[in-house]
Amino acid sequence: MTETRTTPARGTDERHRLPVKTLVAASVGNAVEWYDWTVYATFSIYFATQIFPKENESLALLSTFATYALAFFFRPLGGYLLGRYADLRGRKKAMMLTITLMAGGSMAIALLPTFDQAGWLAPILLLAARVAQGMSLGGEVSNASAYLAEIAPPERRGRYSAFFYTSTGSAVLLASLLGAVLASQMSDDALASYGWRIPFVVGGLLGLVGLWLRRDMAETEHFEESKEKAEALKHPLRTTLREHPKAVAQLIGFTMLSTLCYYTFFSALAPYAVKSQGADDGQVFTALSIATALFVVLQYPFGWLSDRFGRKPQMLVWTAGIAVLIVPLSTVVSPGVGMGGLLLVFCTGLGLYSLLSSIAPAIMSELFPTELRGLGIGAWYNLTVAVFGGTAPLVIQALSDAGHASWFFWYVAAGAVIGFLTVLTLPETKGSDLR
Repeated sequence: MTETRTTPARGTDERHRLPVKTLVAASVGNAVEWYDWTVYATFSIYFATQIFPKENESLALLSTFATYALAFFFRPLGGYLLGRYADLRGRKKAMMLTITLMAGGSMAIALLPTFDQAGWLAPILLLAARVAQGMSLGGEVSNASAYLAEIAPPERRGRYSAFFYTSTGSAVLLASLLGAVLASQMSDDALASYGWRIPFVVGGLLGLVGLWLRRDMAETEHFEESKEKAEALKHPLRTTLREHPKAVAQLIGFTMLSTLCYYTFFSALAPYAVKSQGADDGQVFTALSIATALFVVLQYPFGWLSDRFGRKPQMLVWTAGIAVLIVPLSTVVSPGVGMGGLLLVFCTGLGLYSLLSSIAPAIMSELFPTELRGLGIGAWYNLTVAVFGGTAPLVIQALSDAGHASWFFWYVAAGAVIGFLTVLTLPETKGSDLR
């Protein structure tokens, strides 16, 4: 459909028809972001000894995961700077910047020299690229979430939000399918030598597509009406704590579990199954691909359900389901696990996670007023992700090396209990106007 330069008035009948082009453009940046991050975690087992000294494979893998984790700690800075930029200058400008940073970082990783070629310059360059991507992703999640929520009619905010992880899941599916194809068609030596670079080149190209799609995006009315209030704020981060402490605590509480779910099923579990439990890498990638397809398919129906029956019931089912099932599911991933077991684990986990992911932009955006929305989500969401998501692959690898890999899943179960208690404090917001 044809898009105009300004969004229609909120709540009018004109908005009852999904503006698919706008929704795809808003979501595509997040797709590129998460594709690149998933590729890094998934293919780390192949390129670790290319970028770090190969004499100690376990140390090389830990160093690769440490770089992965360190980049996460730049996400809060990116969320703060780019979130504030979005509150002051607009959601569109901020989203154009984030996708440029991410695509550039992906292409830089694809062209990295190896440790044999450049010595310690190779991991330094890897870290620089990851820092740029961390900053970028810190701003992308908050700003795209705010954009989707702000252009949605109140009674359809869940359905609009569903496009966020529909695109994300599609991009992760692409990463998983690419992993399955490369694992089946190339030897481990070829993957370690040059094959791991292919997915990062694809990520850079996807970034260019995202820039093209976003070129005609309109700014939101919510931003236009609130930018003067945003400019008047002198200490916006302090304001979130002083005036919205409950919202900050709630965001941290459910984001912790959301982050652990994402990195357990999309990132950490694949290398854990292959390296620690001896699973066939082709079967792992295939099972993850099928489960990710299910994850994508469930986004819009669950977004619709939240508009019809409420956000809170879905979030309670999600948190309770993870708390009860995560440890039993982890026991299925054992030496000799086959395709059936892998499908059970990935499909159950990602099916439960869909209950939250489908409405995450709506839930987060409903916590803060417009003049603080980009910064409020960007700073506190990303700080939580940095602490719990950035360390997830590192923690699971360290516990595996120590012979206590199953402890990680008890850790996730504890996070689910905290998430459940947090959701109990949330008001029901379906159909409500944004603050």
